[in-house]
Amino acid sequence: MKRIASFSVNHDTIVPGMYISRVDGDITTFDLRTRRPNCGDYMDTRTMHSVEHMLATYLRGGAIGESVIYFGPMGCQTGFYLLTRDLAPEAVRDALIEALRATVSHTGELFGNTRVECGNYQNLSLDDAKRECAAYLAVLEDQKGGFCYAE
Repeated sequence: MKRIASFSVNHDTIVPGMYISRVDGDITTFDLRTRRPNCGDYMDTRTMHSVEHMLATYLRGGAIGESVIYFGPMGCQTGFYLLTRDLAPEAVRDALIEALRATVSHTGELFGNTRVECGNYQNLSLDDAKRECAAYLAVLEDQKGGFCYAE
């Protein structure tokens, strides 16, 4: 069976940042790494779930919303996937930074936090989402270079 591209990246060398994982025609998959893989520091499910609710809402409701195909957590608990159509990586990065800032400064209720809106609505925390987004915002603001994983 053909090996998928994401298994070809040495996960022991990945550092937090935003990376292009693959390009399929006009669709780009971004790996939004919030943590180093295989280091024991993994996101708990409440944090992942909460960030997903906030960033998915802000990204889909923001400037690139019409081009967002998917936003969701990585099963390895070290970040998120963001799939977009027909956007330059810089535009995605700018929109992501804006969504992170909006989450950190968000007042009011966490998006989609009711039983009717979510299948696990009791496993959400705005404080956890804000903490995670603030840490990742600092990473993106300091990220130097392009959007490729180091070989």
